[in-house]
Amino acid sequence: MSAVKKGGGRTPATVAATRAKVAFTLHPHDVDAGTDGYGAAVADALGVPRERLFKTLVAVVDGEPTVGVVPVSGALDLKALAASVGGKRAQMAEPQAAERATGYVVGGISPLGQRRRLPTVVDASASGFDTVLVSAGRRGLQIELAPVDLVALTGAVLAPIARG
Repeated sequence: MSAVKKGGGRTPATVAATRAKVAFTLHPHDVDAGTDGYGAAVADALGVPRERLFKTLVAVVDGEPTVGVVPVSGALDLKALAASVGGKRAQMAEPQAAERATGYVVGGISPLGQRRRLPTVVDASASGFDTVLVSAGRRGLQIELAPVDLVALTGAVLAPIARG
């Protein structure tokens, strides 16, 4: 895998991956971010299993923004997310708060290259794949990279935080 720069792929996420000398591939797509089942539609458009395409969700754990990265085929288990970072209570962040915390627009929030490094948990299922796809920091663009690189670039922990 090498850095593919088609589709105008310069975002803070791709810059972070490039600086870290991480191998990645960009996957542009045309899917309406406003539709229900957006992640599933993206997986289908790219021809990848829904379990291999991960969504980036921002929650608030004991008052602190925290990122959960889970397959689009499942949902974020807030209790498991809180427990994985040593917290007690978690709730989903308001969209505006997620945008402020990450520097990205909802629908294009990437776990990579955020405004400041937030505590991040990647669902343990990611380790079962050679590569996974996450948002590249813009609606309509996914970045494919090895799970070990995703964890290293985000300072994440791996934990079972997905349900469904």
